[in-house]
Amino acid sequence: MSNQVLSTGSRVRVTSYSPFRGLRGTIRIVDLIPYPEADEPFCFYRVELEGTHIKEPIWFQHDEVEMVSSYERNSLLSV
Repeated sequence: MSNQVLSTGSRVRVTSYSPFRGLRGTIRIVDLIPYPEADEPFCFYRVELEGTHIKEPIWFQHDEVEMVSSYERNSLLSV
């Protein structure tokens, strides 16, 4: 797992086993929960998903999304 907290505006892909798995979106809100005993930060991301009929952003735990790589982002733009 990554210790990195993603920032608002980051492009992500949903990796959790849910109906949203594989969808991409943009982080709109980051809610960081301080937990002094843990080695890594725990946070939730509110993500505006692409390709859904749901207009409101959806909350995901930090381990349910991953950043879309710059290579992937560039190949998506060129399609």
